[in-house]
Amino acid sequence: MAKHKNRAFGVIGLGNFGSTVATELQRFGNHVIGIDIAEHRVARHAEDLSQAMIVDARDDVALREAGLADCAIGLVAMGSDLEASILAAINLKLIGVPVVWAKATTKTHHRILSKLGVDRIIHPEVEVGQHIAQVLHNPLVRDYVSLGNGYHVVNFRIPESFEGKSLSDLKHTEEFDLRCIGVMRGTEFLGQDGSDCTLERDDLLLFLGQRKKLRDFAGSL
Repeated sequence: MAKHKNRAFGVIGLGNFGSTVATELQRFGNHVIGIDIAEHRVARHAEDLSQAMIVDARDDVALREAGLADCAIGLVAMGSDLEASILAAINLKLIGVPVVWAKATTKTHHRILSKLGVDRIIHPEVEVGQHIAQVLHNPLVRDYVSLGNGYHVVNFRIPESFEGKSLSDLKHTEEFDLRCIGVMRGTEFLGQDGSDCTLERDDLLLFLGQRKKLRDFAGSL
């Protein structure tokens, strides 16, 4: 597998969300510049990031001097101060950052960021809340990933009633138009589609399909 070339990231806003993203990116070996207007937040992450600086993101000259213009991607991570968020996004574009992501807290905030040409707009609380609700709703759903266009990959834990049966007994293809990507048994991945395996206790099934059909399938287990 090809290794990703490490890049420089600029993270504006070192609150809970921004600092988590920044420190994880740093942990992956990237060069991360974290900035915030609050001295205590910057001091908290001075040892965690490549650079942590007190900078007002509303000032494009200050952003350029802080090295943000050399970043491959900029993330506007603060959401409570609408004006600061919008100006930070504008300034990242102005100083030539190729890709800009931003956190939004309201539909209006999202709409404005979209009009500014922000490449990706994130609603962390909403996205995490939806994810948790989906997993809580059906105890057999361990996790899932949205692929866009209504398709998801879902990680199901098999119910006890299916122990000793084969995948074909689930009738996931015929009745629900789902594709089994594979079966996880501990750390072992069984086959291209796991079609010839006998299900065991604690096996995890990886299914690809449309959200409604995945939901219907989960309800049938």
